[in-house]
Amino acid sequence: MQPHTDTLHAVAEEAVVYAYPLYEMCRMRAATSPQRTDAAGEAPRPQRWCNVFTHARQLLRAGKSRVVTPNNDTLYTNAWLDLGDGPLVIDVPDTAGRYYVLGLLDFFTNPFAHLGQRLTGTAARSFVVTPPGWRGTLPAAFDAPAARIEAPTRWLWIIGRLLVDGPQDVPAVNALQDGFLVRPLADWQAGRASVPRAFDPACDPKAPLTAEHFAAQVNAALRDNAPPAGDAARLARYAALGIGAGAGALDDGQRAALQAALDTVLPRLREAQSGRTTASGWVQMPLVEGSFGDDHLARALVALKYIGMLESREATYPMAWHDAAGEPLTGQRRYTLRFAPDALPPVDAFWSLTMYDTRDYMLVDNPIDRYAIGDRTPGLRRDADGGLTLHIQHARPEVQGAGDAALANWLPAPEGSFYLCLRAYVPRAELLDGRYVLPPLTVTKDSA
Repeated sequence: MQPHTDTLHAVAEEAVVYAYPLYEMCRMRAATSPQRTDAAGEAPRPQRWCNVFTHARQLLRAGKSRVVTPNNDTLYTNAWLDLGDGPLVIDVPDTAGRYYVLGLLDFFTNPFAHLGQRLTGTAARSFVVTPPGWRGTLPAAFDAPAARIEAPTRWLWIIGRLLVDGPQDVPAVNALQDGFLVRPLADWQAGRASVPRAFDPACDPKAPLTAEHFAAQVNAALRDNAPPAGDAARLARYAALGIGAGAGALDDGQRAALQAALDTVLPRLREAQSGRTTASGWVQMPLVEGSFGDDHLARALVALKYIGMLESREATYPMAWHDAAGEPLTGQRRYTLRFAPDALPPVDAFWSLTMYDTRDYMLVDNPIDRYAIGDRTPGLRRDADGGLTLHIQHARPEVQGAGDAALANWLPAPEGSFYLCLRAYVPRAELLDGRYVLPPLTVTKDSA
């Protein structure tokens, strides 16, 4: 192989790592922006709507999710924002202390801003989001602390989460969802309702990941969303591959190099472990801040596996795939997870433990309709010393004569292999820096 070809392949792999989040954002925008809204009706095909909130109206159950490792604690609220015509205003309702967060991602997947209980409170408020470099005049209402958000890119993705305390709480949260609005600044100033804007995502989210498809999506994203100035030299190198805002169709050499890089890099990213394994066997997710900076590998890993992830100070998600002895978790055994007195997960919002089947990464159907257990689960029984023991198993505990406490604290597992996700919202510092370690999953003596 000629040296030039060797160099091209090396640059191609680097380019895939750098640009994969842009491709994934294009794909997610096409997959999750609405074709229809109640207010605007059907968008002219192949267009979709942006600058409008859409809402998940029911808690997810087994078999009801389009995404893996779904959340059973919150209802989601979603919006794609196009700031190409100027500032947009986000109105939020008074949630009366109920936890919520709107996570704002720029088009490079940096979670650059968060609105909600942790940073801006839960009172009714309005926030203005300004385009990159915008220097216009804003109404005095946006002089309030944190009321102005400067967007790094023209396109943004908002993923909101509102806490739900069980199915009976869903109607109250649905009413709150209706209070989340997005409007152009002029409409907000005039006090009038807005209509969404139609746009063509120009992306088939189910299309095979070919070099042509990848380059087309990435280049369109770069045309609309200027990269950081510090990336100019890097992008100049990628021009040789046909990657860049001004790039045209790929030639045969570019196509071959880019396809080889996609076929090499994506499996490598899928196999890479995200985060670190603690002494008790839990996998602690990588710490994510408001920007990935120059850590393009971390950015690509999160885009591939956890796109839409909040910054770690808002939420962190330790995962358990193995028990205390390092064996894979399975419904053929019975486990306990015991938190010592005063040693529950240290959070300032809430925590929960959710069960997933490893066959499809989905919630597990079970006879008591319990998909997660945590600090808001009604009827939990404390141990005699004040600790808390959770029973994680397939068989109903009362059948074994384990008593009411085991049944109350039961998280049902599938018959086969499973994994667990502990969601910790507004985690305290000790959960993020490793001073607090989650307890191990211990196999009970009466396990098969």
